[in-house]
Amino acid sequence: MLKVGLTGGIGSGKSTVGKILEAMGFPVFYSDDAAKKCVDTHPEIRKELIALLGEDAYENNQLNRTYVALRMFSDDQIRLRMNAIIHPRVRMLFDEFIQQHPSTLVFNEAAILIETGAYKLFDQVVLVSAPDELKIKRVMDREQCSREQVVDRMEKQWTDAAKKEVANFVLINDEEFLLIPQIEALIEALNAIH
Repeated sequence: MLKVGLTGGIGSGKSTVGKILEAMGFPVFYSDDAAKKCVDTHPEIRKELIALLGEDAYENNQLNRTYVALRMFSDDQIRLRMNAIIHPRVRMLFDEFIQQHPSTLVFNEAAILIETGAYKLFDQVVLVSAPDELKIKRVMDREQCSREQVVDRMEKQWTDAAKKEVANFVLINDEEFLLIPQIEALIEALNAIH
């Protein structure tokens, strides 16, 4: 089994690539979705986040995402401490996912795979890349937020150029290069490695 990390900056289209891979029959674990579920349901994570952020971190028994995002993106130390609380549990969930989905190739989609150093846990890393202006537009359309909010979040992530230094493969998702032929070539290359 080849464990493949699938990453890219906000708005790059990594989830779109994940959905295409699923449609092709490959198991894809979505770290961001797992993290969102963990923060709402895992009692130890909840306890640690309240200790870090205060009682306002939860509202109506769910993470107060607006409040937490403001705190997280305005304070690097809080963001790092939150990652240290949440990411080990998400990695455990990925290990469980692998056991439940045996396959020659298993993908783990995660936004900050490289920034956290988690890429070292994978056999190969695939970066989904797109021009910054296109990423900004996609996120603004998807989340109904301001350009400034998107740019602020992008500045907390590594640039595509920096991520390319770590990635084994790069998929260009710029709405000009066709994505499916790139994914087919990727699968062929990954199968040759395995």
